[in-house]
Amino acid sequence: MNGKKLNIGLFGFGTVGRGLYDVLQRIGNKNVEIKRICVRDITKQRSVQADFTDKADDIFNDPGINFIVELIDDADAAYTIVKRALQSGLPVVSGNKKMLAYHIEELIGLQAKHNVALLYDASACGSIPVIRNLEEYYDNDLLTSVKGILNGSSNFILSKIFNEKMSYADALKLAQDLGFAESNPTLDIDGWDSLFKLIIITVHAFGLYVAPEEIFTYGISNMNDDDIRFANEKERRFKLVAHVEKIAGNRLIMCVMPQLISRNKYIYSVEDEFNGVVIKGLFYDKQFMFGRGAGGYPTGSAVLSDITACLYDYRYEYKKRNDSQLPEFTNDHLFRVYYRYTDNEDLALVPFESISEKYSSESYKYVVGRVSLGALHNIQEELRRRNVFIAAYPND
Repeated sequence: MNGKKLNIGLFGFGTVGRGLYDVLQRIGNKNVEIKRICVRDITKQRSVQADFTDKADDIFNDPGINFIVELIDDADAAYTIVKRALQSGLPVVSGNKKMLAYHIEELIGLQAKHNVALLYDASACGSIPVIRNLEEYYDNDLLTSVKGILNGSSNFILSKIFNEKMSYADALKLAQDLGFAESNPTLDIDGWDSLFKLIIITVHAFGLYVAPEEIFTYGISNMNDDDIRFANEKERRFKLVAHVEKIAGNRLIMCVMPQLISRNKYIYSVEDEFNGVVIKGLFYDKQFMFGRGAGGYPTGSAVLSDITACLYDYRYEYKKRNDSQLPEFTNDHLFRVYYRYTDNEDLALVPFESISEKYSSESYKYVVGRVSLGALHNIQEELRRRNVFIAAYPND
């Protein structure tokens, strides 16, 4: 597509769609133009001079449109749009991480079948180009793990708790008031947003697709003041961490859960709505990527980066998926965890392999012990329902 102009059909004009529009207006790229925008509510006042429609056909049947950008919240609708674009031979950029987490394997196949590109760097970490780096720089067998803070909303809440001594409820309300968290914040604080991003990252880092329901996912909504006091006493902080790591026997573990992070870790100092990703490998040890993970302009600029890459016919090659020996996903791996519970029934719920520390008073009970990811995965719904809290507690 080098030398051609991209005439974009844009789906969605929320925070990121508007951010992309404003970024393009600001830089005035002559090779990229938003020709028409499809929105759910055509009557809404948007204070911009643009061609709006509420019918997808108006975009797909327009012969002047040669590029699709999908930036909507609804994962099912996003899937329909992206699939139709690929089947129509139109390159497409998507920002919908939930849709990608469930459908990425099918969409990889459609890209190959119709010889067309689907790019989605903006879906994983906002302004941090983690997918492009995994594709281009880490396209070998040296990579051993990717872990980090992939959700800005939950990190903002935790930053306010540990830096400004806010209560969890006040920090959540502030995040909502500032637009960092949704009115229903479950997707962010319960780890689902991080999970969807981790699945996409793993496809590029290790070549393996693992379905969301197979991965232990647990967030920070059950955290209370006792847990925060425990972290402070240990001179650590809770961070909501997404983690994929290759372990012995060419096996791969994945999880999203709070972790008690010590000061010597890069992500200890990742504050507010920022994201931080630590990439670790043989021989080069650790590398750290840091940037804004949310917001209209940071994410809009990442979408623009994907768009302009298509001017030069860039596409993901999914090199790791062609490896003859793909790693095997497993939940058979022991973690040291901190577990705060209410009664003996709660304690019996978690099948600890060993317990190294135990405390019990009338108002506060916890244990530190080792338990397998598989055991935690089996009880994750129950862990959410009860008045308990669990977090990984690394030795270092």
